[in-house]
Amino acid sequence: MSTETIRKPDWLKIQLNTTDNFRYLKRLMREERLNTVCEEARCPNIHECWGEHKTATFMILGDTCTRRCRFCAVKTGLPGAVDVREPERVAESVRKMDLRHVVITMVNRDDLKDGGASLVAATVLAIREEAPTCTVEVLTSDFLGNDASIRTVMDSKPAIMSHNLETVRRLTRQVRSRSDYDRSLRVLAVARQIDPGSVTKSSLMLGLGESLREVEESMDDLLHHGVSILNLGQYLQPTRTHLPVQRYWSPEEFDRLGETALRKGFAHCDSGPLVRSSYHAGAGYEEYRRKMHPLYRDQE
Repeated sequence: MSTETIRKPDWLKIQLNTTDNFRYLKRLMREERLNTVCEEARCPNIHECWGEHKTATFMILGDTCTRRCRFCAVKTGLPGAVDVREPERVAESVRKMDLRHVVITMVNRDDLKDGGASLVAATVLAIREEAPTCTVEVLTSDFLGNDASIRTVMDSKPAIMSHNLETVRRLTRQVRSRSDYDRSLRVLAVARQIDPGSVTKSSLMLGLGESLREVEESMDDLLHHGVSILNLGQYLQPTRTHLPVQRYWSPEEFDRLGETALRKGFAHCDSGPLVRSSYHAGAGYEEYRRKMHPLYRDQE
């Protein structure tokens, strides 16, 4: 990989819009002592999601990850003790925010026997109890491939089970710490095997040196393992110590990739420079339901 800094194109310039909703959500997160991947991972869409759509992605199990992936801004180290009341506090916040769809993600917790799966499941169940009309999406680690942990999460019946492939096969070892391309695919397949009616989702970052052919091969791999929803976005270097951007894919290229994904067989694909794992997650799930479940249209 080249270490040269490539100038960021104009289409990646973000206009900040700090609205009352944004300030309210930020205050609520601090009051409830909650973490969001929106802040920890320096998501470029935070002002849009918090300010305009009043949505957020909660990051549970602390703010410290046991892995050191070379693309990720979340801090690495020895995590603290698990907060068993976190599911309750997240659920209360979801109710206060009156969310229709929420994403629950997590730091990697390789220090825990179940990888944190029991707390993920407890959070899904707590939200369902506190805010029964809200659909819940989980974005989990690979749990080191532990089938029992995957089953624990799937038994809580999230609306979407998401796990990110992040990059193409060739670049996985350079980009992802203690992760394996085929293990990630297997996590998604096992989730579908446990609950054949479930919806699985994954995301890829572009700009790390992958080729178009490799991106399309990853699409095929995900489809082969039962994934229905795909997000494609541009990798942005969080700090100088992280992997540098090798290429900026243009908006037109992202549009073509999105069309390719749908043509190949994905039920839904968000594809664009600023798209992230949970980008417009609620709208994407609604479109999936309309497309895949005809009875849902009759209820609208």
